[in-house]
Amino acid sequence: MREISSDITFEVPTGQVASVRVARSTRITVRCGAVWLTRSDDTADYWLEPGHTVRLRRGERLWIGAEGGRPAWVAFASPANVREQMVDAVTRAAARFGLHAGDGWRTI
Repeated sequence: MREISSDITFEVPTGQVASVRVARSTRITVRCGAVWLTRSDDTADYWLEPGHTVRLRRGERLWIGAEGGRPAWVAFASPANVREQMVDAVTRAAARFGLHAGDGWRTI
């Protein structure tokens, strides 16, 4: 299992599943290829194409696999500025109360 705590891009090989633990709030963006994504605290699975982005919460675990018989590249990036960090903090606080009001948690 890999732990994500900084910006990183890596390849998801065909026929393998990458297990990742998110050390701090970040975003995953598909750069190349198609992937499926399962989150530890979510009942939905996600199928993502290049350019799709999902916000990830600190402490959650992910399982990522490449789709379509080809490897894929995914990038993890931390919030870049104070505004994004504030939005992420407010979103995390709202999630503790069960609120997910169009904040991007499920936006693809």
